[in-house]
Amino acid sequence: MGARSLLQDLLTLRPDPLPPLRRPRRLGRLPHLCVAAAAVVAVIATSDQLGHRNGLGLGYGILLALVQGGALLLALAHPAHAWWLSLTGAGIAAAVSAPHLLENTPWPWTIPGLVAHAAVLLLLSLRVRTPSACAALAASVLIPFLIELAAGAGPYQGNSFLAPVLFSLAVVLGSTVRGRRTARIDLAEQAALTTVERAQRTLLEERGRIARELHDVVAHHMSVISIQAQVAPHLTGNPPELAANLAGIRQNALDALTELRRMLGVLRSDDTDNPHGPQPTLDDLDALVANVRGTGLNVTTEIPNRPVQPLDPGAQLALYRIAQEALSNCLRHAPGTHVHLRLAHTDDALELDITNTASTTPAPPSPGSGHGLLGMRERTTMLGGHLTAGPEDTGGYRVSARIPLNGLYAAYSVDDRSTEESTA
Repeated sequence: MGARSLLQDLLTLRPDPLPPLRRPRRLGRLPHLCVAAAAVVAVIATSDQLGHRNGLGLGYGILLALVQGGALLLALAHPAHAWWLSLTGAGIAAAVSAPHLLENTPWPWTIPGLVAHAAVLLLLSLRVRTPSACAALAASVLIPFLIELAAGAGPYQGNSFLAPVLFSLAVVLGSTVRGRRTARIDLAEQAALTTVERAQRTLLEERGRIARELHDVVAHHMSVISIQAQVAPHLTGNPPELAANLAGIRQNALDALTELRRMLGVLRSDDTDNPHGPQPTLDDLDALVANVRGTGLNVTTEIPNRPVQPLDPGAQLALYRIAQEALSNCLRHAPGTHVHLRLAHTDDALELDITNTASTTPAPPSPGSGHGLLGMRERTTMLGGHLTAGPEDTGGYRVSARIPLNGLYAAYSVDDRSTEESTA
């Protein structure tokens, strides 16, 4: 801490009121009342000693005592100013009373003045940084000592040796209390920050869940609408009016998909799945495949009978969404291919493979944004699963997911040889 910071603390004009007690609330102003009472006692006791034993007379004694008591009251709102006032008043009282001291008079500090200045130092150290409080302590010890040194020997009873002890106790106590209060405030701020971060994380998780469900559900159905609108004219003899209407339907579906992907870019975040309400299971795979077949895509399945033991709902939902996304990609990126869906279950895992052959016709433009493949990765990873996705040597594409039923191990592998734009 530099000299500039010390001066800023000890010369500041900014008020720094002594805060009330936090508990009990009824006694919140008790410290302020105690300081006021101490100021009254200090004025009475100091005026008596300065006026009689220090030989200044009652008038000067009361005046300097009021300075000392006023410094105590001022310390409730302006501790730095109060310290300067108290030290200045004590120095003046010591200097002017030096020639008039009676035998064995406490000097350069009066006993009431010594205690009052220690109280001012305590109130100062409660509100300024520790280095600044130590600087005030050093000045409070050094200045009266220099006055005593300049006065030389006399009939007084020197108490400069007592001042460092009493003042040090006051500064240590005040700095300790201030440090604890600062630590408590920091903990409260950290707790508030943690609460805000937790709320923000909850919000991001919910946004991510919405993004994933929007992509998995809405994008799939919009893709089906687009493909059906594209195929329908070939099934009805291609009347001009019907073709125009269907072209409009397909264009609207494509526009909706574009807007959906733009919205997903805003909502997407790393999150965990938090489904609400009924969710699809592996029992719904047949309906999903039938829906895709309705677009003209050739899909064969290899789905075994349901196992005797119940399957984990999270694993079922994840595999259903992966199948849904993979089939949607086949519609968009590999029209005219043959798709084979295989589901297998063992004692400890569920396995899903979706493979398509090489596309025989060029795919219509359907720019992707990577959210589908990202969603498949997230779903398998959070369940401790293993995912591979990439092109086959034969020109087709394969998506393979394995999710352990016990959830006790995790392995993650992705073939980055391609992006979702070529996912089929």
